Amino acid sequence: MKKRILSAILIGSMVLSATACGGGSGSDKPADTAAPKETQAPAADGGSQAAGEDKQAYPDGTMTIYAYGQPQYLQIYFDNWLERNRDIAPGVKIEIVQTKDVNDAREKISMTYLSGAMDDLPTATMIDPVSLIDLAKGGIVMDVTDDISPQVPNMVDGACSDATLGGKIYGYPDSVRPQLLFYNQRIFDKYGVDPAQMETIEGWIEAGRQLKEKSNGETYLSYIDPTSRTWRYYGRRGLMPQADAHIWDDQGNVVIGSDPGAKLAFTTLDTLCQEDLLFKSAILEPPMYDSIREDKIATFYIGAFWDEFLRLNVPETAGVWRVMKAPVFKEIGTGGAPVSQYWAVINNPDDPYTSLFQKLWYDFQFDNDARKEWVNEVESQNGPYANPVSLSMLEDPFWKEPSDFYGGQSFREMEGKGLENSSKNLVVTPQDAEADTIISAELEKYVAGDQSMDDAIANMQKNLEAKIGKATIE
Repeated sequence: MKKRILSAILIGSMVLSATACGGGSGSDKPADTAAPKETQAPAADGGSQAAGEDKQAYPDGTMTIYAYGQPQYLQIYFDNWLERNRDIAPGVKIEIVQTKDVNDAREKISMTYLSGAMDDLPTATMIDPVSLIDLAKGGIVMDVTDDISPQVPNMVDGACSDATLGGKIYGYPDSVRPQLLFYNQRIFDKYGVDPAQMETIEGWIEAGRQLKEKSNGETYLSYIDPTSRTWRYYGRRGLMPQADAHIWDDQGNVVIGSDPGAKLAFTTLDTLCQEDLLFKSAILEPPMYDSIREDKIATFYIGAFWDEFLRLNVPETAGVWRVMKAPVFKEIGTGGAPVSQYWAVINNPDDPYTSLFQKLWYDFQFDNDARKEWVNEVESQNGPYANPVSLSMLEDPFWKEPSDFYGGQSFREMEGKGLENSSKNLVVTPQDAEADTIISAELEKYVAGDQSMDDAIANMQKNLEAKIGKATIE
């Protein structure tokens, strides 16, 4: 039975990776060395797991971790953490293997696990909720409920919500980030457009119309990626949850073709495209950087990650950017849905570093001084970082400090405020990895001009019913 489940996961992973936005080796881990005894769970007051009573050293070797994005900045924290904890890990090093994206990581892990090559699996992997639930269903990642439950009251609301399946938690939260709206104040000043109107989706669109008219079509409200990432950002993460939309009903039936919220979300995207308010550009690519420098794109919506994108790729625009909460639909009234990223620990009883990774995660989220030191170093390199999930750490004034990049506005404070009045995320089901592939393909054809939005929605409904049928609603 498990092999059938794992085979299904593998097939889904391979299909999804073809439309997605070097495997690690643990062969240098001594196979005959038992993992050290677990230390006691960390205290709620923020005491370090690594400083627990049990000081038994971990065996020499390499703890391999999969991550995507820009993991070289995480490596800075991990290496410094190891140096602070040489009493328990004197001969351990951490290797972060960069995967293409979350789907690449999931495919590699699924294939390796299915083949039985347990020594070639990483200790942990960075992962998103859809992939996490997919792997949890196949027993590939650990149930960490007992370990993390005592810390849930000490973290921001919903930190573990998207890692929960059937009442069990399968991931350690890395970040819980809001949807925000980044806007170029210089552009709005140049054309005399009031950014305050963008508190609503309707006002955001109206601002785009005004910018287009006053700039003679030279400036666009935002962008749209003609590849597979349109669904990821405008759909699953953005407009769909804010419109209270649904892919499935409470019984798991496909309803995306008739759901009022889905219609509102897709109609809004259609309006932005039909009125030519979105500059077509692949996300995170040089043509987009040039368009920003030339003041062609006025705002970026969907994701707090635009902070590090702007700082790293267009540092010369420092001082012109401002940030506000995600605009809301007037008839709905809730802000952007939080985007959670997790660390999943591979279900491998022979891995000697499982509990070492758990200690590292705990200190990353609850050691305030170490986290601040790391943030300062990363920010000096215009690298990516997010607010911690620890409530006690967020009380530190450091997380409200002003930023020159935002003209004296505190981005960190706004990131925290962006989590207020948030919309609920779409329900995550084990079928969503395949569903995302189906929905994304139809949106790609729409953005390419090969079909209308009405046809795209109808095809989503038809293909989801034909290829998946009902989803499993936990």
